[in-house]
Amino acid sequence: MTMPIPAPLELFTTAVAAEWVDYNDHLSEWAYLLIFGDNADAFFRYIGVDDAYRAAGHSLYTVETHLRHLRECKLGQPLRLTVQLLGHDAKRLHLLHEMFAGASSPRDSTAPGVGCVATAEQMLLHVGTATGRVVPFGAELAGRLRAIADAHERLLVPDYVGRTIRPLSADPGGGPLGAPRREGAAGA
Repeated sequence: MTMPIPAPLELFTTAVAAEWVDYNDHLSEWAYLLIFGDNADAFFRYIGVDDAYRAAGHSLYTVETHLRHLRECKLGQPLRLTVQLLGHDAKRLHLLHEMFAGASSPRDSTAPGVGCVATAEQMLLHVGTATGRVVPFGAELAGRLRAIADAHERLLVPDYVGRTIRPLSADPGGGPLGAPRREGAAGA
């Protein structure tokens, strides 16, 4: 009998370390990425992408990450992270990480200290490390991903997934927002 796959997965917890706190007395922006990277590594181990897998010549490379910083985190604050498999194909993974403050389960929205403090959306490629080229997942790993995708299919996809940062106008007078001129555009 196989164990049910949690949706979302909760594989990593930590607390805000002193070396991660900046001059504003809260978690520095680079540390959010570090923590989300540790969460991604926990997910990789969960699906079987571990030291032995990498030694056999394959790995996952991050090609895009979109971070959202929603609330401050202070020194010593416990953090819990989740990961949701949003999608995958033969060579790519699309993940959503959410970071929650407090030691309680993120699913218990009434618990004190619980609230999403940051999110990270990530696109990863499966790579043959000898060539540095993107290659399909092997059958075993593809099967694990299918099982997680099936378990995560019932989860809602947050409305912020897939969004980008909207360019601001360079108008110093605070005029209406407009798109800045882009390289290669007429008149640029």
